[in-house]
Amino acid sequence: MRVTWLNLRPLSHGLAVPLQVLAFYTRQWNNPAMIIGDRLRELREQKKLSQGDIEKRTGLFRCYVSRVENGHTVPAIETIEKFARALEVPVYQLFYDGDEPPKLPNLPKRKPSDEDAWGSTGKDARYLGKLRRLLGKSDEQDRKLILNMAQKMARR
Repeated sequence: MRVTWLNLRPLSHGLAVPLQVLAFYTRQWNNPAMIIGDRLRELREQKKLSQGDIEKRTGLFRCYVSRVENGHTVPAIETIEKFARALEVPVYQLFYDGDEPPKLPNLPKRKPSDEDAWGSTGKDARYLGKLRRLLGKSDEQDRKLILNMAQKMARR
């Protein structure tokens, strides 16, 4: 590639950088594949393992390991789990750089929506259970008739 002054962008400190280089690094910084790939390479090198070692431990081809590390492909969650097992680290460490797991935010407790539903607790639950057992003993035609009657009663 021939660099001309037309495709250079001046930086704040007076240096000029080719736009192609800036585009490459911007693509890298915003690319989740590069983040996971960089982290995988960093952990592999810390443990002094080669891509061939990872290939043997995961069953993935060395060329695939290379493609992931270089950000050319995004691994599926099952593949990420294989990498974590091969590197002998918990999965969260592939996404997080700290020694301890990240602290979970203190989110407010939410009541499940089915707690508010009729028949989920107490007397109503016993009544609904009894109705279900009785409907289970009746034949299909009778169940359809009862359902039809209940729908008409609910419309009133």
